[in-house]
Amino acid sequence: MTPSGSLAVQVRLFLDFCRMEKGLAENSVTSYARDLERYTAFSGGLDSSVPETPGHVQAYIDSLYAADMAGRSVARHLTTIRNFYRHLQRERVMEHNPTELMGAPKLGQPLPHYLNGGDMERLLEAPPAGTPNGLRDRAMLQLVYASGLRVTELCAVELNDLNLTLGYLRVTGKGNKQRLVPMGQPAITAIEAFLAGGRPAILKGRASRYLFVTSRGSKMTRQAFWKLLAAHGKSCGLFHHLSPHVLRHTFATHLLEGGADLRSVQTMLGHASIGTTQIYTHVARGRLRAVVDKHHPRA
Repeated sequence: MTPSGSLAVQVRLFLDFCRMEKGLAENSVTSYARDLERYTAFSGGLDSSVPETPGHVQAYIDSLYAADMAGRSVARHLTTIRNFYRHLQRERVMEHNPTELMGAPKLGQPLPHYLNGGDMERLLEAPPAGTPNGLRDRAMLQLVYASGLRVTELCAVELNDLNLTLGYLRVTGKGNKQRLVPMGQPAITAIEAFLAGGRPAILKGRASRYLFVTSRGSKMTRQAFWKLLAAHGKSCGLFHHLSPHVLRHTFATHLLEGGADLRSVQTMLGHASIGTTQIYTHVARGRLRAVVDKHHPRA
């Protein structure tokens, strides 16, 4: 069966499918688009036909290694191409999937970076409490640490998602899946302070349905949160491995250190599979050692 249309056309149809029918987050679709743009360039450009041979795909993967791309990034590219060809096969554009017999690169699972309790407390206190932006930043940091939100989820929180009385937050995660996440009192207090004295001063009479806003009246962006996090980290002496995902890792790690089980952490993080949450088993193993030492008569 001959592919219908050029490679560029099929890539565009695949991205539309991911966005409209699979409901993937825009960041995921953008990542797919970036990977397939590179694959299209390697395969002859926009007007080329869809490559059909395993040898061509393997040559592309080899070119990524030759360009000194990290193994994890190569694996992501292969996953993107594999999903693309599976889509073409389902749509009967292609009879055979050239990636079907290709194995994924073997990757080690790196341990997540996270902050210890003292460093996290210093970061939470870093934003100045006497300014509107400082109140906003304090509320954002407190909420991330209290709930383990992804940065895109944090920026998308709307006023209607909050239930400060019951201490819950409605979160819309990957694939538009919603979950309820509890918040502790420090996060609630910080959000209340921001709503009372920070948010109105930032908006200056403008309306917004989003909780966290910028001086332009628009919602906080991922890039802006990265910048303010780096600035507050620098102000309290935290320079290395500081990112929004480190705060998410810190939330999960501190939960497990406090006695939470992996299933509960999976639910709060919004992981579809327990396998994703198992990167935190290094904490569970350490706690298991402490339990045995404390409770076993022959420890």
